Amino acid sequence: MDSNEAELSFLSPSLSPTSRWWSEDTVAIVTGANKGIGFALVKRMAELGVTVILTARDIERGCKAVEALRAQGLYNVAFSCLDVSDPSSIRAFASWFRKSYAALDILVNNAAVSFNDLNENSVEHAETVMKTNFYGPKLLTEALLPMFRSSSSISRILNVSSRLGSLNQLRNPSIKQVMKSERLSEEEIEGVVNLFLNDVKSGAWKSKGWPKLWTDYAVSKLALNAYTRVLAKRYEGRGLSVNSFCPGFTQTSMTHCKGDHTADDAAGIAARLALLPSHQISSGKFFFWGSSNAISSKL
Repeated sequence: MDSNEAELSFLSPSLSPTSRWWSEDTVAIVTGANKGIGFALVKRMAELGVTVILTARDIERGCKAVEALRAQGLYNVAFSCLDVSDPSSIRAFASWFRKSYAALDILVNNAAVSFNDLNENSVEHAETVMKTNFYGPKLLTEALLPMFRSSSSISRILNVSSRLGSLNQLRNPSIKQVMKSERLSEEEIEGVVNLFLNDVKSGAWKSKGWPKLWTDYAVSKLALNAYTRVLAKRYEGRGLSVNSFCPGFTQTSMTHCKGDHTADDAAGIAARLALLPSHQISSGKFFFWGSSNAISSKL
């Protein structure tokens, strides 16, 4: 464990009845939610009484996902089409949300892609990976920021990320120094992403100290984790908590159903983090769920 990582004092955050701050008027958005962790998270939050908007880029799959949940008696779920890799789709979704709901309480940026098998490391689709995994959550968050509710319960953003995007995966000391800076800016994060994409185009990416495993995916999550820190600092003390969460090696389509635990297991932890009572919630942290089932945090 790195020196700036600390074990939290619980195995999993509690959602006891006395800690419940939400109601049916509490609105959450979960992206990429027609399957996997996203679908399981929508289900869990709906079971807990939150009004949840399930988004997916495929209308048919998204509608079927909502139908499956309603067949289980979960009628507090709605669907809206959203492709986070498409800025015009983000704008249309934000406009629809503004007209349909009074305010937003929780945003879970879950949608992500990887084009590699577990033991592969191609960067052929690096640009698409960046558009979906980094720029998508960033653009969606920026579009929805004016719609977050101002209340004592604190609004929340949870970015589903990965330990592959940890700073210790970077082997280029100059880039690592930039990303570690307490004064890191969004422009600098985008500069690092553009540098990586340029290295991919030139064919020099293998020798430039980028993460070794799932390189394009890892860089996209590195950028997302950095953006989490920057946004958390920008909204410090202003009623908005922003954190990242790594669900660990989870059995999903991305891992070809291999993993240490199920999507339901991971979603249960994500729901608990998203619904922590105001006096327990933090901001600007990276939570990860390891094989010990403990949750740790990293500033």
